Amino acid sequence: MTTNLADGSTFAEAELWVRSGGLEIVLYVIGAMLFTRLAQFVRDRVTRRIDAGFQSSDSLVRSEAAKHRHALAQVLTWVLLTVVYFLVTLQVLRRLGFELGGLVAPAAVLGAALGFGAQRIVQDLLAGFFLITERQYGFGDVVSIAVTGQAVPADGTVEDVTLRITTLRNVDGEVIHVPNGQIVKVTNLSKDWARAAIDVPVPATSDINKVNEILRDVGTKAYADRKLKALLLDEPTVMGLEDLTVDQMNIRMVARTLPGKQFEVGRELRVRVAAALRREGMSETA
Repeated sequence: MTTNLADGSTFAEAELWVRSGGLEIVLYVIGAMLFTRLAQFVRDRVTRRIDAGFQSSDSLVRSEAAKHRHALAQVLTWVLLTVVYFLVTLQVLRRLGFELGGLVAPAAVLGAALGFGAQRIVQDLLAGFFLITERQYGFGDVVSIAVTGQAVPADGTVEDVTLRITTLRNVDGEVIHVPNGQIVKVTNLSKDWARAAIDVPVPATSDINKVNEILRDVGTKAYADRKLKALLLDEPTVMGLEDLTVDQMNIRMVARTLPGKQFEVGRELRVRVAAALRREGMSETA
């Protein structure tokens, strides 16, 4: 008889809990989890389609529109999930018996108290909003970011962008998280086009006209090379004497390249310049 009474009491408590909103709380939580999975699935599908479109095309770099759409998909998903979690939390609190109207005054006091501590978060969100709307950079861009309080800039490829944080991966494979509100200056190395600049050091006694002729010949042959020409926007040019010391002078050569390809082009041009100068018996260490 005692067992039956206990079972009946447990069942009554469970029934009371369900009627009092417990089932709705469970449904809200499960719904939020399912919506999160759906939103992430849609985001991943959109970004995969953008990446697939780039990989199946003849383009060697992503277009600015594609990079912006990729970043926008990440930001919109983050904002949407934040709003959903906030609304679900309000509904759960209501089902637990909290009067939301009565929480207005305490919330105002708490908000004022937390406002000082949340200034940086608000600053991050506002800065992230303008970063996205102004298209300062997008997914896949190579950037150099000056961060408040850091002497060395954060350099790398943009892997993720939200309203609060920008995630980079540097050449060593390290992941760098930069709060958007602490960004002082952004140098985008892969927007529209880039430039490879090569300073060629030669002995001060060298014939500068001869050196310029050698470098122009290197640029002409590089632009005629099918592999390199695909990365170049025009033929590399010789800017002339850049620096002069007692025993050495530097002659600058520049080349406009596709976004993010300046490093690859620069390395290839240095190899060609070194070989050309060596054939002419000129020592150089470009």
